[in-house]
Amino acid sequence: MVERFLSQTTFTSQEDFKKNLKINVPENFNFGYDVVDSWAASNPDKRALLWTNDKDECREFTFAEMKKYTDMTASYFQSLGIGHGDMVMLVLKRRYEFWFSIIALHKIGAVAIPATHLLTKKDIVYRCNAADIKMIVAAGEDIITKHILDAMPESPSVTQLVSIGPSVPEGFKDFHKGIESAAPFVRPEKANSNDDISLMYFTSGTTGEPKMVAHDFTYPLGHITTGSFWHNLHENSIHLTIADTGWGKAVWGKLYGQWIAGATVFVYDHEKFVPAEILKKIHDYHITSLCAPPTIFRFLIREDLTKYDLSSLQYCTIAGEALNPAVFESFKKLTGIKLMEGFGQTETTLTIATFPWMEPKPGSMGMPNPQYDMDLIDHEGRSVEAGEQGEIVLRTDKSKPIGLFKEYYRDAQRTKETWHDGIYYTGDVAWRDEDGYYWFVGRTDDVIKSSGYRIGPFEVESALMTHPAVVECAITGVPDEIRGQIVKATIILAKEYKERASEELVKELQDHVKKVTAPYKYPRVIEFVDELPKTISGKIRRVEIRESDGKTS
Repeated sequence: MVERFLSQTTFTSQEDFKKNLKINVPENFNFGYDVVDSWAASNPDKRALLWTNDKDECREFTFAEMKKYTDMTASYFQSLGIGHGDMVMLVLKRRYEFWFSIIALHKIGAVAIPATHLLTKKDIVYRCNAADIKMIVAAGEDIITKHILDAMPESPSVTQLVSIGPSVPEGFKDFHKGIESAAPFVRPEKANSNDDISLMYFTSGTTGEPKMVAHDFTYPLGHITTGSFWHNLHENSIHLTIADTGWGKAVWGKLYGQWIAGATVFVYDHEKFVPAEILKKIHDYHITSLCAPPTIFRFLIREDLTKYDLSSLQYCTIAGEALNPAVFESFKKLTGIKLMEGFGQTETTLTIATFPWMEPKPGSMGMPNPQYDMDLIDHEGRSVEAGEQGEIVLRTDKSKPIGLFKEYYRDAQRTKETWHDGIYYTGDVAWRDEDGYYWFVGRTDDVIKSSGYRIGPFEVESALMTHPAVVECAITGVPDEIRGQIVKATIILAKEYKERASEELVKELQDHVKKVTAPYKYPRVIEFVDELPKTISGKIRRVEIRESDGKTS
């Protein structure tokens, strides 16, 4: 399948990759027809999805079956009045009906809006009105359906509610009965254009209301690099990305690039993360490829890995936060596998990564994905030199890169603020070493300027996280008359250290940071707390800590 969209499919070096990567975009590309149905036609018995859950249920779906069920779902959605351009929110956790639904929406030219099951009534009302959502398809669980029903009186655009079960409350239609009785699917006469919106995410930013990130129909092609060259997948791969379908990471690792590569997507539908269960799934189902945030790997290396046969596991990738080199070394020692980092945003596909032909540098994101024209610039727009910090930007003056978002839906002002004069400003700060590897510093708003130094919160947080007392932490800047700002650490302590929360422990943590990283970065202020303020997607709201400090100062 990859051969259909790439002029060259194998690369031996970053130079080769940069010079020869070329993605061929068909007219009116539609992932449902051009990938799912194409596999069903050429290799119908090829396994597409291997789904299991924490109740020991297991389902397998070939591409022929995926075509069948997505056609049935598409026909059912059409019977409910859903058509081209209609907005449909999917609150489906890790249930296999998510794959039926998102592909069906692609096939009828509607817009899929994946969402987390953690949304409250207020969140649902905001999303329904901001996007004029017409239908919600949800897991039939009391806490989810109650919030949806509570939101309906204030959500006039919603005309249909559908439950996939196990319960179908009053006011909801039964998804499974609906698809089983649906008429044979007829492909819409009006084809989507490549520029039409197919997918939208509400990003829970660290400031303000969520942004609506709209992607067009070519977006899946941008993930060829994700699946084939970062995850290093092929037609015999069984790939597990640990992510809920409500987050953008799900389509990064559980759909587009994986199926274009011909890999089997493995899904473990679970309520509570248990490291031993993940290892057991790798053992039982012979998983070959794993992608997860560093936190997951931190838990995995604490388990007794000798209890599991992990010989099937060939490749592991990591993204979502800065990787502590100690985790890299421990995992490599235990498994022989090097963790390959990657970086991107909801607005993009993979933008920086450690690719198979590269030697990883633990803590570095890797090198730029050549489908983007990337640069690091200072506040005056100057391209910075190696060793200097700069904002990561994507140049779009020659063409819009495949995978870059279309717009912030219904927010031209915000779109223009971040994307103007042929440049998309990511808001992320990094530096590049002499070998061309990129190192993440932090968000532009989070970088601390102290005594002329620019200090990124992640590098101090990473240093603190190597101390056994620290479970989680956030680094922020506090105004200071002499230095401009000083570094503050807000820390959640491990249980066994909570009784030791004292000036002595503060000094111990400060000295620890001085040893692990440059001494000038140490936190001059340390506060111990029971929890950190976070967005609904789990991102630390440093702005809330700064605002709280401002009120008390």
